[in-house]
Amino acid sequence: MLKIEGINVYYGHIHALKDASVDVNQGEIVTLIGANGAGKSTLLKTISGLLKPKQGNILFEGESITGRQAQLIVKKGISHVPEGRRVFANMSVEENLEMGAFLRHDKKGIREDFQKVYDLFPRLYERRKQQSGTLSGGEQQMLAMGRALMARPRLLLLDEPSMGLAPLLVKTIFRIIAEINAAGTTVMLVEQNANMALSIANRAYVIETGRVVLQGSADELRASDQIKMAYLGGH
Repeated sequence: MLKIEGINVYYGHIHALKDASVDVNQGEIVTLIGANGAGKSTLLKTISGLLKPKQGNILFEGESITGRQAQLIVKKGISHVPEGRRVFANMSVEENLEMGAFLRHDKKGIREDFQKVYDLFPRLYERRKQQSGTLSGGEQQMLAMGRALMARPRLLLLDEPSMGLAPLLVKTIFRIIAEINAAGTTVMLVEQNANMALSIANRAYVIETGRVVLQGSADELRASDQIKMAYLGGH
């Protein structure tokens, strides 16, 4: 579904991604693990058109989307839930969700998707008239995910969905990611909590200082001593 071929991305003089190649098959959850600053978020931003690679190619469903404008990439079927959630704080929950559907004109489908999002996140339904800035961190994460789903993506990019959340909420968010995937949306996940990420992923890539250094099934990486020592707390 997604094929990233040898991309190089720079921030000024900093070489943030070095010949990175990653594949995502339809229906999978693929996770990227690596330390802070390894280039994981950069990779997601490049896929979604927020950054442009110097070299390399990104193919989505066989078509090159390299360097395309971000809104065209959303239209193609890729939604990005950014790190830090980025909800529109002075707008209500409902208005935030409407923003997720801004490229769509199918009123009936939009109504159906509102219902789907509220079914996935009952808390958002309870808070639908509330200003988003007054929500808890967990509720804002749910809203950011719900807003992305309103674009009806075939591929959902999630950047650090568990960041700053209490352990119980982290479990809830990961259960919902698995549900979204089971309902037919392919997921690419960047996550500091490597244990949780590998528990729901099919496959994983390890990124170190901008390079993909390891890839394999989630089970293989969970069993790898090297990964255990570096990312899973050594056990």
